[in-house]
Amino acid sequence: MQENEELTMENQEDLAPLYDRSKKYRNLPHVVIVGRPNVGKSTLFNRMLHKRRAITDPTPGVTRDPISETAFINDMPVRVTDTGGFKLERDIGTMEAVLDELVVQKSIEALKTADVILLLLEAGTVTGEDEEFINLLRPYWPKLIAAVNKTEGGRNEEDAYNFYQYGFEELMFISAEHGDHIPELYEALIKRLDFTRVEEGEEEHPIKIAIMGKPNTGKSTLSNLLTNSEASIVSDYAGTTRDVVEGSFTFKNRQFQVLDTAGIRRKAKVTEDVEYFSVTRAIKTLDRCDIVFYMMDANEGLTEQDKKLISLAYERGRGMIFCLNKWDTQVQEKRVFKDAERNIKVMFGHMEYVPVVAISAKENTGIKQLLNTSMEIYNQLTRKIDTASLNTALKDWVAAYPPPASRSARFKIRYMTQTSTNPVQFLLFATRPEVVQPTYLAYLKNKIRADLGFDKIPVLLELKASRQKWEDRDRDRDHK
Repeated sequence: MQENEELTMENQEDLAPLYDRSKKYRNLPHVVIVGRPNVGKSTLFNRMLHKRRAITDPTPGVTRDPISETAFINDMPVRVTDTGGFKLERDIGTMEAVLDELVVQKSIEALKTADVILLLLEAGTVTGEDEEFINLLRPYWPKLIAAVNKTEGGRNEEDAYNFYQYGFEELMFISAEHGDHIPELYEALIKRLDFTRVEEGEEEHPIKIAIMGKPNTGKSTLSNLLTNSEASIVSDYAGTTRDVVEGSFTFKNRQFQVLDTAGIRRKAKVTEDVEYFSVTRAIKTLDRCDIVFYMMDANEGLTEQDKKLISLAYERGRGMIFCLNKWDTQVQEKRVFKDAERNIKVMFGHMEYVPVVAISAKENTGIKQLLNTSMEIYNQLTRKIDTASLNTALKDWVAAYPPPASRSARFKIRYMTQTSTNPVQFLLFATRPEVVQPTYLAYLKNKIRADLGFDKIPVLLELKASRQKWEDRDRDRDHK
């Protein structure tokens, strides 16, 4: 393509096959979806992504933080952002009103970075919020596309025409839920976007960090600090973050991805359906991340709910760091930290390997140690031990602490192999796996951590029956 050549639909179609969905791209054109609450922004966002990324619910104001992700629209890579709704009617003096104002500020900030603003309206009576938001968008008129949602099958189209009075050159009538006229909307977007700046990058595997913990422990403050952004709304109001807010940053030439999650509260306190889905999504984030930064308020203790979530991360083999946040409020003595660290270790005796790092997300202290530790943990999560070295070590461990000799509990350890990394999992073959005691498995796990360089991560160990030694197995296989 020649430089400065106008990007028409014809040559965009020629470009489309060049874009591989498995690749990473930089300098993507940016589409921001805006509108008042409950017009279907998150439903359209999810449709563009072909997955349920944003929480959708009839309750107005579900989306608070802007959420951005790469979508392929007509096979072209586009960065799409879903924003919170522009809410005019507020209960002045309430915390919800304060949050509504923060949401509006975030939505307005997103407009400045957009190449195309997709204004989503709802078929029906034009509201005061619609009028105010349309007036606010006047400076951005050249990059605006207006679409009236919820017009499936021609429903409410007569009312939808009322929006022409605000000077829109074109209105698109769509249904984000049912898909009506979505192809036409995609075509209109593609015509307005410039793909000449898009650069293909190497496939990256960033270290994925999930920031988790109870509400008000400083998760969003840490997320914003790490990503050098204000992507997550920071508020003392419990339940501010609802969707999983993502961001990225680089530390020591290593790419990181941050997943800021909703605070986890006891079920009895989760009264809203929206918050229930937020908590469920936060838990599902454990399947996407490499390492959990578990945030703890240095001024408060841990609850049973903390223990449950930490156990879920342990069961999945995730790396973890206990982040003692707001440490700037504590007496700055080593003894105080050692006491706090010991209390945590006592509470999680089976997770004594988990590092504890004192930080202040607000004051930007302890962050370098936190990130250095996370890189060390990731290196351990992705370490692979060859089978020969592993079984040489296993012989030494068994010799140092032989299995029980009594007839009823007797078993023989045959061999071991590492079956996966991240999570790190081993498969242990024994003659009678049903009688192998948990204490002996714990011994082997501790030896794996101490001797093979997995001292900061969980190790999963599975048992399987075998009467054949490792050497005999390889010999028989070679003779086949």
